[in-house]
Amino acid sequence: MVEAVQRALQTGLGIRDHGCIRLMEHDDGAMIAPQGKGPSYVMVEITLFPGRSLEIKRRLYAALVEELGAFGVPASDIQTVLIEVEPVNWGLQGIPASEIGP
Repeated sequence: MVEAVQRALQTGLGIRDHGCIRLMEHDDGAMIAPQGKGPSYVMVEITLFPGRSLEIKRRLYAALVEELGAFGVPASDIQTVLIEVEPVNWGLQGIPASEIGP
């Protein structure tokens, strides 16, 4: 599933370096899914720098649905949350990402 999310990031956002991807699974009863969601409910949280267009975000959402569908997860059970963090608030290599060149 981690590789599926990686492919969706590459397809949807057009990035080569995906950064860090982690899979967190919860035991039954450790999380309450939204009402009406099935047992295959998946929440994907992506932390990224701001600035992408709505069209690029739509492409990402669609890519996630396609990739996770291969695991039998219906689109109705996929929730995606984008958390946009300004580069000044993201430390890389011991400095703010805003100070790292392209």
